[in-house]
Amino acid sequence: MRRADRLFQIVTILRSRRGATTAKIIAEQLEVSERTIYRDIQALMVSGVPIESEAGVGYRLMRGFTLPPLNFQEDELEALLLGMRMVQAWSDRAMGRAATHALQKILAELPSHLKRMGEQTQIYSPQFFVDAKAAQFGEELRAAIRQKTLIWVRYKRVDGVESERWLEPLGMFFWGRTWTLVAWCRLRREYREFRLDRLLELRAAQETFETQKDKCLDHYLDRVTSMYNEYFQEHSRTDLPNPNE
Repeated sequence: MRRADRLFQIVTILRSRRGATTAKIIAEQLEVSERTIYRDIQALMVSGVPIESEAGVGYRLMRGFTLPPLNFQEDELEALLLGMRMVQAWSDRAMGRAATHALQKILAELPSHLKRMGEQTQIYSPQFFVDAKAAQFGEELRAAIRQKTLIWVRYKRVDGVESERWLEPLGMFFWGRTWTLVAWCRLRREYREFRLDRLLELRAAQETFETQKDKCLDHYLDRVTSMYNEYFQEHSRTDLPNPNE
């Protein structure tokens, strides 16, 4: 990466963060040394970019700092196009429409050569073999996750057994062909995963819930990561459970 591109990426990273960001985090993202980041940030500050620093905390941009509209590199544009087309193919209709509108806005602001590339790109995510139920209830679940709304579901397990649960929805994961909901199950008083294509009914309640340090998505991810790391130490990766089953 050219230094000019790296300086631009540093500003972009700082703009994307609400709080301070350490040189270590920036260095890992850009795959350079922390010493390089220290020099680059010093150069940005000398050139007039209003970067604030705090020992032991990191760097942040002063509030209100803006840059002119940004252009994309060709590989960045291809990555965005592929991601949006995957959303259009594999997500629910509302999310697909949102991806379409976002793509239209991006293409409208691009210079002519990038606009032509975006319109003619040959990278696709086919939709013709996607299961119509793969992302069912996706819109309702995203709303419940954002608003921390309790939901009731009727669910059919792989063995055909049906159950009814009250859930505190925490997050959704896409596994390539299936979506799963991660939730705190009030019946089991534990985290549980539910495939969206096996949901038979879903209703949102008027009740809301609050996440806690030991009952939230980050806590769930920490537990799963720890579990899989231990599993890797005892078994080969080919023995891992398949989330699509």
